[in-house]
Amino acid sequence: MLNRRVFLSLAAGCAAFPAQARARRLGRLVVIGGAEDKLSDRIVLRRFVELCGGAPSRIRLISAASADPAGAWALYQKTFAGLGVADCEPIDIPDRATADSPGVTDQILGADGIFISGGDQRRLMDLLWETEAFKALHRAFHLRGCCVGGTSAGAAVLSRHMLVQGEATRLPEKEAAELDIGLGFVADAIIDQHFSERGRLARLLSVLAQKPHMLGVGVDENTALVIERGLGIEIVGAGAVTLIDGRQMKSNQEEVDSRDHLEMLGLRLHLLPAGHRYGARAGDPLSRAMPPGMREAIARLVAPGPIRG
Repeated sequence: MLNRRVFLSLAAGCAAFPAQARARRLGRLVVIGGAEDKLSDRIVLRRFVELCGGAPSRIRLISAASADPAGAWALYQKTFAGLGVADCEPIDIPDRATADSPGVTDQILGADGIFISGGDQRRLMDLLWETEAFKALHRAFHLRGCCVGGTSAGAAVLSRHMLVQGEATRLPEKEAAELDIGLGFVADAIIDQHFSERGRLARLLSVLAQKPHMLGVGVDENTALVIERGLGIEIVGAGAVTLIDGRQMKSNQEEVDSRDHLEMLGLRLHLLPAGHRYGARAGDPLSRAMPPGMREAIARLVAPGPIRG
C-alpha cells in the first residue's frame, strides 16, 4: 500500500507535464541520487519506466560503470520485470572496441529508455568517450526522444563537466574535488549524488568555485531530478534536490592555495523537495512561484547540451 508521500509524488509525476509535450517525445533525463528503492514502492524507477513509455517500452541497461556489470544487470532486470517491463536487455560494453560495434549502436538507437547504473563514472567514460556508442546515445536522446536515466555514477556522468572524485569536506576548499568530461546531456550544471546522506554540500561548493558560471545540482538518495528539455523539471522520490547558482558569486578562489578554505559570497541556494515541478517558461500554470533569478536558472538546467555524433 502506497504511503501519503509516495502517493503525492506519483500524482505530481503523472500531472507534471502537459500531454501535448509528452506526445512530442522530447528527450527526458532522469537523474537519480543513488540508492533508489528497488523492492517496495519503487517510485523513482516507476517514474523512469513511465517516461520511457510504460510497460511496453524497450529499456536497455548500461552497467559498464560497475565493478560487477553482470550483477548490476541482474538486479535491475529483476526490478524492471517487477514493474511490468518485459523488453529489458543489457548493453554489454567490456571495452572500447565493443563500444564502436554496430550491435551496441543498434541496441541504443532501438531503445525507448537507456538506464545507466552506478559504479565509477570515470570507468564508464574511458569506455565510451568519442566512440560510436557515445554518438548513438546523443542521437537517441536528441533526435529520437529516448529517455536517459542514471543513478549514482550514472547520474554524475550525464553532465558535461563531470564530478569524478573528492572527499566530503566540512567546508569548501580549493581543489577539494576533481572534474572530468561526461556525456554532456546537461550542459550548464555539475551533478553530485548521495548528496544529503554523504554531506556533499561543501564538495559541490568547492567545484563551483572552480566553475562559477555553472549551476550545482545535488540529488539525494532515492530521489530523482527529471529534466524535460526546454520545459521544466520535476522532483520525484523521498528526498530533495539542491540547486546552487553561483553566477553572481564573489570568491577568493584565485587568491588562496590548494586545500585552503574558500570565501564564497552571493551564492543562491534553492531546495526543491520531491513532489514539486518547476517550469522554465513564464506563465506556466504548473510552475510554482519563483524568486528572481530562479526561472533563469531552471531554463539553463533544461537547455540541452550540443548533440555529438
